[in-house]
Amino acid sequence: MSEDFVNGDVSFWFRSSGLPAPGAPLDGDLDADVVIAGAGYTGLWTAYYLKKADPALRVVMLEKEFAGYGASGRNGGWLVGELAGTPERYARTHGEEAARRFQRVMFETIDEVIAVAAEEGIDADIVKGGVTTVSTNAAQDRRLHELVAHARRWGWTEDDLRLLEPAEREERLRVAGAVNAVWSPHCARIQPAALVRGLADTVRALGVEVYERTPVTEIVPRAARTPYGTVRARHVIRATEGFTAELKQYHRAWLPMNSSMIVTEPLGALWDSIGWQGCELLGDMAHYYMYAQRTADGRIAFGGRGKPYLYGSRVDDRGRTHEWTVEALWELLTGMFPAVRESAVAHAWSGVLGVPRDWCSTVHLDRSTGVGWAGGYTGHGVATANLAGRTLRDLILGEDTELTRLPWVDRKVRSWEIEPLRWIGVHTMYDLYRRADAREKAGLGRTSVLARVADSITGR
Repeated sequence: MSEDFVNGDVSFWFRSSGLPAPGAPLDGDLDADVVIAGAGYTGLWTAYYLKKADPALRVVMLEKEFAGYGASGRNGGWLVGELAGTPERYARTHGEEAARRFQRVMFETIDEVIAVAAEEGIDADIVKGGVTTVSTNAAQDRRLHELVAHARRWGWTEDDLRLLEPAEREERLRVAGAVNAVWSPHCARIQPAALVRGLADTVRALGVEVYERTPVTEIVPRAARTPYGTVRARHVIRATEGFTAELKQYHRAWLPMNSSMIVTEPLGALWDSIGWQGCELLGDMAHYYMYAQRTADGRIAFGGRGKPYLYGSRVDDRGRTHEWTVEALWELLTGMFPAVRESAVAHAWSGVLGVPRDWCSTVHLDRSTGVGWAGGYTGHGVATANLAGRTLRDLILGEDTELTRLPWVDRKVRSWEIEPLRWIGVHTMYDLYRRADAREKAGLGRTSVLARVADSITGR
C-alpha cells in the first residue's frame, strides 16, 4: 500500500466533485416559518419538500460549515432500503403489520430519491444495481442463511432477497474465499457529495435561505440561536445527526460513531480479474462489517469501522483517518480482491453517524414547542433521510398521512449513559466483535456468545 495518498480534506467524493466554498453566514436576527439546524440530507430534503408543498413558506437553514460537510458528503454511497433497527423493535410498539409497511416504504424511498434527482437534473452517478452480501467463512454463512430466513418471516420475497447460485455469484463479482452470497434489488449506487450539492442548489433555487459558517449553539422553543443572531420560527428542526452531541442539551441523545473509508486508484485492467461489471453495492456478514462500491470512474470505495468512538462524544470533523485504520481497510479490501494489491490507496477519510441508544431512527415534532428532529440513522441515512424529510413536511403542515403514522414517528428512546460508561461500553462491544471475526476467520468455531455479549452492551 502506497503512503502517498490524501488523508482527510472531508472526502474523496468532494475532492472529485469540487469542494464548495462556504456561503455567507447569518447576519443578525431573522423571523421564519421553519428554521433547520444542519444542511445535510435530512435538512435539505425537509426544506425541499416543504417548499414544494407550500412555496410561500420562509424556510431558513443554518449550517456550521457548508452544505453536506458531515455524513451526507462522506458516506459509502449506498442508497439502501434497509430499516435502521430491527422490525421487531418497531413491532413491539405498533404491531407487525406496521413494521412491515415501514419496510415497504423504505424500499419505495429508493425510487423516490432517484425520481427527484432526475426531475431536478441532479447528476449523482445513480445506478440502481442492488446489493450483494457475501459470506467468507462457515460462521458468516450461518448468519447469511439466518438473514434470509429472518427476511422471509418479515415478508421479504425472492424478489426482495435471494440466495445466488455459485455461478451467478462469480459472474457478478469474484470475492476471494466467498462461500455464499445473497442479492437484493433494493439499493442504488450514488456519488453522495454530488447528490448533496445538487440538493443544496435545488433548495436555494426554490427560495430556501441557506446560511453557512453558522453553527447553532442552542435550540429553544420557537428559536435557534447562533453566534451571529437568533432565528425565530414556528418550527425548529434539528437535523444534526452525528454532530448532535455538540449541542449541550442533546449531548447524550445520539452517540457520534466514526466510520472510515478508503478509495483506490482507478483499477483499469485489474477489473478483468475482479469482475463486478455491474454497479451493485457489496457488503459482508462479518460482525465488524464492511461496505463497498464500484465508483463511476472505476475505483473501489471501501469502508468500515475504524476507531469507533472518541471519549466524551467528541467529533474529529476534519476527516483525517488513523494510519492503522487505513491499513486495516486495505487488508480487508485486498483479502477480498487480491488483484487490488497492484493498485494503491488514493484517498482516506472518516466521518460520524448518529446512533440512538436502541439503534432505531426517530422522527419527532413537539407541537407545544415547535421543536422537531429526525435522525439517528446508524449508517442507513442516505435513503432514510429522504423519508424523514417527507415525514417532517407532513408533521409541520399538520397533515395526518401514512408517513406520520409510521412506527418511528415520536418513538421514545432513552439517553446514552454518562462517561466513562459509554466509552467503555462502545469500545468493549467493538473489541468483542473484532475478536469474534478473528476467531471465525481462523476457523475456531462459533462465536455467538461473544457477539451476543457485544449486542447486549448497547442494546442492539
